[in-house]
Amino acid sequence: MLIMNTTLTKENIKKPFKKLGFTYLDTAEIVVNLKQLLADYQVHYHKLRNFHWNVEGADFFELHQEFENEYEIVKKRIDITAERIRAFGQNPAMTLDEISKISKIRERKDFETSREMVADVLKDYGKIHETILEALDAALSIGDVATEQMLTDFIRDLEKRNWMFTSWMK
Repeated sequence: MLIMNTTLTKENIKKPFKKLGFTYLDTAEIVVNLKQLLADYQVHYHKLRNFHWNVEGADFFELHQEFENEYEIVKKRIDITAERIRAFGQNPAMTLDEISKISKIRERKDFETSREMVADVLKDYGKIHETILEALDAALSIGDVATEQMLTDFIRDLEKRNWMFTSWMK
């Protein structure tokens, strides 16, 4: 077996993302983390729709609207995240089976009280925040300021929504 000794140079490394300046290997960890975030957001979105449709009690009007506001925000985050994955030349498509396998967020089969629903949303926020931070670390490690800015915006909004729902729980 012949082993060639090749030195990696700018000339012999193919950079498929010349316009962005990142290689496939540069972005691999970011894409893995963004797909994790995409899966987490998709399960969270589905759960919020479920809560929106099924909230009952004295808080119905308030939470029905807030759950709708929340899933509209998440719907935009899903699209932005998928488009960022595409910007790296990867396909964000995942089946529902794949999404449910990799998401850190779990669906709920039972319908809870409004307080339990909000507590569950807050728990999901913690998982989403963790995933965002992992993706942010990957972006920072290669100097990907566009993904960094996107994720920083996500965190800023998530922290505000967390504060609002936490205040509601008092």
